[in-house]
Amino acid sequence: MSTEFPSKPEIKRDWHVLDADDVVLGKLASKVAMLLMGKHKPTYTQFMDTGDHVIVINAAKVRLTGKKDDQKIYRHFTGYPGGLVEIGARKVRATRTARMVEDAVAGMLPKTKLGKQMFRKLRVYAGNKHPHAAQNPHETRMVKKVS
Repeated sequence: MSTEFPSKPEIKRDWHVLDADDVVLGKLASKVAMLLMGKHKPTYTQFMDTGDHVIVINAAKVRLTGKKDDQKIYRHFTGYPGGLVEIGARKVRATRTARMVEDAVAGMLPKTKLGKQMFRKLRVYAGNKHPHAAQNPHETRMVKKVS
């Protein structure tokens, strides 16, 4: 008996909308990464991109636990000598709110060409509006703990 793999035309890609309002960043990122990779589908294959498109709204209202607002640092290198740039989480939230979610999701995807292809299916918006209504996305619920 041979294993069947989906061909490109057989892969059905859905659109999901996740609301990041008061959701912990790590839990949101792991759910988004799972949807982008396609691990929720029975046709999941490690070496193929069988995942769906994901839209994250309200990224500005994502929650960080503990003292991460003060202690977490986002780093990137400009390419020039001495070009390491370090920015705190509070400042990133104030200037580029989508970057927090994008960096967290990118860290949970494969670090290969396939991972970059999966990452391109992610759209992150700071507010609650998005321009993808024509794709008929369906709301995917995130479980929020009541505390």
